[in-house]
Amino acid sequence: MHSSAPLPLRSARASGLTGRIRVPGDKSMSHRALMFGAVAIGETVIRGLLEAEDVINTARAMTALGAAAARGSDGVWRVQGVGVAGLTSPAAALDFGNSGTGVRLAMGLMATTPLTARCVGDASLSRRPMGRVTTPLAQFGARFETAEGGRLPLTLLGARDPVPITYTLPVASAQVKSAVLLAGLNTPGITTVIEPTPTRDHTERMLQGFGAKIAVTRVDGARHIALEGQHELKAQSLDVPGDPSSAAFPMVAALITEGSDIVIENILLNPTRTGLIDTLVEMGGDIVIENRRLAGGEDVGDLHVRHARLQGVRVPPERAPSMIDEYPILSVAASFAEGTTRMEGLEELRVKESDRLAAVEAGLQANGVSTRSGRDWLEVTGGGAPGGGTVVTHMDHRIAMSFLVMGLAARHATVVDDSRFIATSFPDFTGLLNGMGAKIAAAQ
Repeated sequence: MHSSAPLPLRSARASGLTGRIRVPGDKSMSHRALMFGAVAIGETVIRGLLEAEDVINTARAMTALGAAAARGSDGVWRVQGVGVAGLTSPAAALDFGNSGTGVRLAMGLMATTPLTARCVGDASLSRRPMGRVTTPLAQFGARFETAEGGRLPLTLLGARDPVPITYTLPVASAQVKSAVLLAGLNTPGITTVIEPTPTRDHTERMLQGFGAKIAVTRVDGARHIALEGQHELKAQSLDVPGDPSSAAFPMVAALITEGSDIVIENILLNPTRTGLIDTLVEMGGDIVIENRRLAGGEDVGDLHVRHARLQGVRVPPERAPSMIDEYPILSVAASFAEGTTRMEGLEELRVKESDRLAAVEAGLQANGVSTRSGRDWLEVTGGGAPGGGTVVTHMDHRIAMSFLVMGLAARHATVVDDSRFIATSFPDFTGLLNGMGAKIAAAQ
């Protein structure tokens, strides 16, 4: 858990980053591996699990629901599954900390089992809207008692006799899609999610690996994902590749810091997660994918990244779902590109760990970067960040890491007001970057 005192960090100009590194395991896959293992039959074995606070909270929640999830002395995690109908009411509140993915997917998993559970989170998570998940889950027969505005803390009363639904996503959200599909696991009949705009598809891929009866078709351009409920899952052995959202930070750091030449090994290259790589290459980024291979049904490879002169581009709105978490670090890259970069389709950033769009723009302006914005777009005028500012992170790990990367190439050092929340996704972020030649240290 986080200490109560803020931990400001200072990032100063570096002379070049070098080395071969591995970033933590993919966060999206780590959450899902624990949850699917919890409702499978048998023991699921997980290697490479992201051991960050968000994921650890999910492991604790699954254990509290009756599916023991534990790390062995060999660093391998094992989950004792209880079957799709086997979850039981927890004795105490389930604390999901800072994780929207953890709480929303767990709500789906619990919604069609007759249990009662109270879900809580930290101050940041308690500000985030849960209605986008409770609305479809209520159609299965689940009931919810929430704080004002449909927020946490929340009490879930699972459906005794769930009914299958067909649900069209009103916004592109892998979390909502996944919550509905997980609710379908213990519901008789066919549960269908219609996805007008594709989002990351780890849930569908991994459910297939666990033996779920799931089919994906396209109708008039939309993805229709149909899941047959009350079909038992089979425990699996999984290797979790590196998280592309975490790889984004050393990748951009190398692109903007002169003299850099790094390799980031074993990165997940699922096509629904490579929007940032595609955008950076369009900007002139020197990124080469090496050793491309298939692992556990997912594309994986090593990223060879060198310093490059970037150019401003327009990032189309349809790319947003494949890189929604990466816009803060892309905005930092844009501040070092020649010309203006325009990013569109960003309304989802308004309801992340913070209002990320506002937090990014304020951080850029605090460091002398010219910006313009609207409700769902941001323009960044590049040419190099002067730096020298202090960034208010709003308890958001990605804001903190993004502006620490900025400081490595800015003319003057940057300071983030609190770095404690980096541990939610990337516990050794500072050590890993400093090991390559970064200059990140406690702010005086």
